[in-house]
Amino acid sequence: MLAKGQTVVSIMEELAPKHYAVPDDKIGLQLGSLRKEIRKVLVALDVTEQVVEEAVGIGADLIIAHHAIIFRPLSHLQTDTPAGRLYAELIKQDIAVYIAHTNLDVADGGINDMMAQAIGLSGLQSLEDIHTEKLKKLVVFVPATHHELVQQAVFTAGAGSIGRYSSCSFNIEGTGTFLPQEGTDPFIGQVGQLSKVPEIRLETVVPESLEKRVVAAMLKAHPYEEVAYDLYPMDLKGRTFGLGRVGKLAEETTLAQLADTVKLAYSVPSLRVVGELSRPVRKVAVLGGSGGRYVRHALFAGADVLITGDVDYHTAQDALAAGLAIIDPGHNVEKIMKAEVAEFLNRKLREKRWDTVAVPSDVDTEVFRFV
Repeated sequence: MLAKGQTVVSIMEELAPKHYAVPDDKIGLQLGSLRKEIRKVLVALDVTEQVVEEAVGIGADLIIAHHAIIFRPLSHLQTDTPAGRLYAELIKQDIAVYIAHTNLDVADGGINDMMAQAIGLSGLQSLEDIHTEKLKKLVVFVPATHHELVQQAVFTAGAGSIGRYSSCSFNIEGTGTFLPQEGTDPFIGQVGQLSKVPEIRLETVVPESLEKRVVAAMLKAHPYEEVAYDLYPMDLKGRTFGLGRVGKLAEETTLAQLADTVKLAYSVPSLRVVGELSRPVRKVAVLGGSGGRYVRHALFAGADVLITGDVDYHTAQDALAAGLAIIDPGHNVEKIMKAEVAEFLNRKLREKRWDTVAVPSDVDTEVFRFV
């Protein structure tokens, strides 16, 4: 059975929730409809005419891309312009376009993690905090016989994490009372008779973004016809997510050796380097896309080198003067997301037994050529 577009997108948002995006970022569905069955999903960095031709050739109904195709409100749609031709062809072929941009940068397992892991960084932290998860406390009363079942269900759905600790909860034994009225179908007790049942008050924390999923899992696992539970806002903050990553290499190396590692890991034939090639480096900051404005963040984090794209001349001068090396492999290294995101989607689709397939784009959208 084929998954609907909205189902595919909901899976994508498990990896890159929309609320992780920076304000005013152009993400989400940009063209087409998700109210249709999806045979194939093409995962691309950019949506170009060549990428659209590729999508048509493989029979894709949906393109999930990193870079937006619509950046500002359209005042008109002229089909004799490059952008207009692109939109017209997508509409003609009934191919929807969904964008995951800074939310995919920020997310755990997103582009910045992919880039960091590809060159062997560990002990990762964000360069700039963007989003702190709000937490709520879930309190639910469960018959003792089903306590572990309900507890495991909410943990599996994402509840119970505080910092680096998981499966956090507090449990109090007590007695629950209830009197089933006419028309009820009680799991325990009889209609018209007061029941006293050994119950456990289960308390745990829930990220606000997972509230619906956790409550749904709790209700499904709970045996009662009517479940008594509460959700309270908490002052305690959850996990913080951010742009860029900084971490350490397994061992110290030289800037030249790291540059060679970057070329191999990111599949780039050449790159720009700022700094003495023989200098030792160990702590590394990475940021996909244009990261020149993160020089100060990298310095503050104690990085020896910043790996990012599109660094301008004067920013490079300032970094060099401040003692920070730079490796600029270009903006297009974000292409690392194509295979990784396709694999994530395929794994989740198989788990849910959908026949929809995700395919990474083979089109090289790098605009620069070195001659």
